Amino acid sequence: VIIFYKLQMLLILFPSACWSQSGEHAATVTHPLPAAFSDLLPHFLVEPDDVYIVKNKPVTLTCRSTPATQIYFKCNGEWVHQDQHLIDRDVDPATGLPVMQVKIDISRQQVEKIFGLEDYWCQCVAWSTTGTQKSQKAYVRIAYLRKNFEEEPLGKEVALDQEVLLRCHPPEGVPPAEVEWQRNEELIDPKTDPNFFITVDHNLIIKQARLADTGNYTCVAKNIVARRKSSSATVIVYVNGGWSTWATWSACSAVCGRGWQKRSRSCTNPTPLNGGTSCEGQSVQKSACTATCPVDGGWSEWSKWSPCGADCTMWRSRECTQPSPSTGGKECQGLDLQSLNCTSEQCPQSEYHYLSASGAEDVALYVGIVAVALCLTLLLIVLVLVYRRKKEGLDADVADSSILTTGFQPMGIKPTKPENSHLLTIQPDLTTTTTSYQGTLRSRREVTGKFSVSNGPLLEPLPNGSHTLHNGKLPSDPNDFMNRLSSQTYFKTLPRDNVNTSYGTFNFLGGRLTLPNTGISLLIPPEAIPRGKIYEIYLTIQKKEDMRLPLAGCQTLLSPVVSCGPPGVMLTRPVILSMDHCSDACLENWAIRLKKQSYEGTWEDVLQLGEEVVSEPYYCQLEAETCRVFTEQLGRFALVGESLSMAAAKRLKLLLFAPAYCSTLEYNIRVYCMDDTQDLLKEVMQMERQLGGRLIDEPHILLFKDSYHNLRLSIHDMPQAHWRSKLLAGYQEIPFYHIWSGSQRTLHCTFTLERQSLSTCDLTCTLCVWQVEGEGQSFTLDFNISKDIRPLDSDFLLMDNCTPALAGPSAFQIPYLIRQKICSSLDTPCPNGADWRLLAQRLKLDRHMSFFASKASPTSVILDLWETQHFHNGNLNQLAAVMAEIGKQEAMIFLVSDGEC
Repeated sequence: VIIFYKLQMLLILFPSACWSQSGEHAATVTHPLPAAFSDLLPHFLVEPDDVYIVKNKPVTLTCRSTPATQIYFKCNGEWVHQDQHLIDRDVDPATGLPVMQVKIDISRQQVEKIFGLEDYWCQCVAWSTTGTQKSQKAYVRIAYLRKNFEEEPLGKEVALDQEVLLRCHPPEGVPPAEVEWQRNEELIDPKTDPNFFITVDHNLIIKQARLADTGNYTCVAKNIVARRKSSSATVIVYVNGGWSTWATWSACSAVCGRGWQKRSRSCTNPTPLNGGTSCEGQSVQKSACTATCPVDGGWSEWSKWSPCGADCTMWRSRECTQPSPSTGGKECQGLDLQSLNCTSEQCPQSEYHYLSASGAEDVALYVGIVAVALCLTLLLIVLVLVYRRKKEGLDADVADSSILTTGFQPMGIKPTKPENSHLLTIQPDLTTTTTSYQGTLRSRREVTGKFSVSNGPLLEPLPNGSHTLHNGKLPSDPNDFMNRLSSQTYFKTLPRDNVNTSYGTFNFLGGRLTLPNTGISLLIPPEAIPRGKIYEIYLTIQKKEDMRLPLAGCQTLLSPVVSCGPPGVMLTRPVILSMDHCSDACLENWAIRLKKQSYEGTWEDVLQLGEEVVSEPYYCQLEAETCRVFTEQLGRFALVGESLSMAAAKRLKLLLFAPAYCSTLEYNIRVYCMDDTQDLLKEVMQMERQLGGRLIDEPHILLFKDSYHNLRLSIHDMPQAHWRSKLLAGYQEIPFYHIWSGSQRTLHCTFTLERQSLSTCDLTCTLCVWQVEGEGQSFTLDFNISKDIRPLDSDFLLMDNCTPALAGPSAFQIPYLIRQKICSSLDTPCPNGADWRLLAQRLKLDRHMSFFASKASPTSVILDLWETQHFHNGNLNQLAAVMAEIGKQEAMIFLVSDGEC
């Protein structure tokens, strides 16, 4: 280093001593200045500026000085080698002074050698004969922009006109990133829309939230290296509902005496939008009224006869005043004036006049008699013609009635065209191997694409439908099966999803279809399908919003709408459809009806519980939470209840959910109020799993009565120092009719809580749900929202993992041969009563004795019901014990081996 400095000084002091061999000056040779400027110090025309290295591109530093005989760069205290300098000499035309410009390139590798110790800097030093000058330091930095934002904006739900703050801390970068905001991928410019304001620390403020401000907001950071986008934050501007004015009172429901009248209002002033709270209070008011009974009019007594007049007539009258008709009563019936001919003694006319009048009256009498006879003759002729025409029309109708029965011919009759397969049946191909039809049919977990129908008027033919079964192999394409099925006129409302639908292929051995975690199943007993027939049968849930049942008055939907089919198949025994219901099962408070949708789409009452007729093709057993429907016709069913008193109640299930992870100050608790059926529970669980929610307490059951009172929800006992509720009112309310109609599946309210700081994680509160002037439930919550380790999870409520479709003996607890032996033993009546009647009594099914007795094999129907009730927890030993109590030795047949069965 010392030698290098000495060489530099020699170059400065003795510039003429260094010449190259070619006679040209080297890069280090100085040029003597004119004598007039020999005493000037160099000054810089261009000094090096701070620069950034982008990726691997080198940067150039430039230094320009006059008058200068020499310029060198020094970087981080070390001189840059002269070979790395690019020198350019010139003369200033104005002053005649020499101008010298030097450039050097800095690479990324040079900077990275000292990266982390200190900043890389360079400065240039200029010499003249008088002295030296140093330029400013130019810092060389490697530019970068990290990927992750230090703080990203979070979505919010805000009320109309409320201020909104969206925070954003951009990623670390050199140079520091600039920030801009986008809404729905469009740049936000506060200059053009003053409702937006971007703070110095890059946060976005919406001064007054408008409905148009609903959207996805993104924070964008950029510098010379890259451009980064944060995750979108959804801002929802909601509008809380407001009541309209009350409508006028309706007419009193009673025509006479005490009744009810009501008036209504709607939550449309304004209508709640984007999840805004519904209006508080009742939408319907009901008031007692007393209707004045109508009073029918009554006649007074007849007045006295008037004196005989000049026309030999006297009169008398009466009035409708005892009582007079009032408040819609009937008027008096009859004449209010009577006349009577006077006798000859009373008549003042002459005898001649009397005789003339008498003769004229006789002529008029004869003419009247003739006219009446002619009228009667004409009327008789008309009646004969009408009768003959109606008889001819009736004969024509009878002749054409075969059109109505074409689609319902007995299954054994072959169609006229050989290419058409029979209605919803498949004749087995007896020429193929035994694998086509023997033993247990395979489960229809994988759905076949075959579904055979006839070309008759009941159902249109399915396109590309195969009507044969070869070697037991069926193409498995569930989407093709459902698409072809839903293309038929009757099936257009069938859901196309495979989650809530099961289907399988069955023969005379029967089977079972189940919709897991819904409580819905269809048992097809052995021998229900005629031998030699194979049916493809499906089971599915209809969404209530897609199936609007015609409910009137106090009617409510008590069960899911379930479809099983195809309709029109011939069954020799009833199948059993099981589904949940939500009534309190007190039949004295209910009129419960089973409804079935006809082929034309109308809903018909096919059964009323408690008034069953055993000869009908439908029968229903109502248990505490389940309904078992015996039906010989497949179709679409629903259970509808009509309350007979205000004591009638539906079971509601209350569920509490909250986010599994919360990184913001706001914490939402969602309360679901839904009918107590497993299919709705499954739907809510699946929806919350997608939302990232978690069940935070065990479900509660609430009896909701038909009292026209709304359901209220409130939250209490929160530590005010750490938490506060953002609910403006003291409670939230769900209208009575929204719950009672049963058409809205997953009603819920959200309580938005706000903690004072992110370090607050312990939450204690009480959440109350009650019906006004009715029953209520409360949830006591005490847990840590960030470290909740309670073993309570939504999965424990969905434990049904059974196979959706089972065919043949695998679908039943009782082996087929054992079942036949039990039926043959108990169907025959015994004098001591040790027959099927005692079996029904031991199994606590004796209230259905008349229904069992109407069947050809009462024992088989009892065993079908036992199979349905005990499919998951059936114990054959218990059934064997019952058989032993009856005194039948056939109880020992439960010990036979599987090979014998």
